[in-house]
Amino acid sequence: MKGRSLAERRRLFQAVHGALMEAFRIPDDDRTQRIVEHDPENFEIPPGSSDRYTLIEITAFPGRSTEAKQNLYRALVQRLGEIAIDPMDVSVVIIEPTLESWGVRGGHSAADVDLGFSLDV
Repeated sequence: MKGRSLAERRRLFQAVHGALMEAFRIPDDDRTQRIVEHDPENFEIPPGSSDRYTLIEITAFPGRSTEAKQNLYRALVQRLGEIAIDPMDVSVVIIEPTLESWGVRGGHSAADVDLGFSLDV
């Protein structure tokens, strides 16, 4: 929901990126993030959730194990808890397009380049 301060939005970026580095072992410089805020009348949230409800959608290269994803969920909840977001107010969705569906590094398929890190975690 709209209304979070610039400082809190920066902490959200840090929390999500830190959890991704921890669980998915991405490099520190792999940072493409955005925060999309909605007016309350344009964002219906689950019953019982607070106005701090946070939906995190991660578009990632495929290949991470179920264990890595579970580690990510735990790391996200823990780190968001440090900025006063209740674990029950956190939902996470991971979207995994195939490597061929990513155009990177000057128009190359991600399937054809060395990404510089392992997806097998």
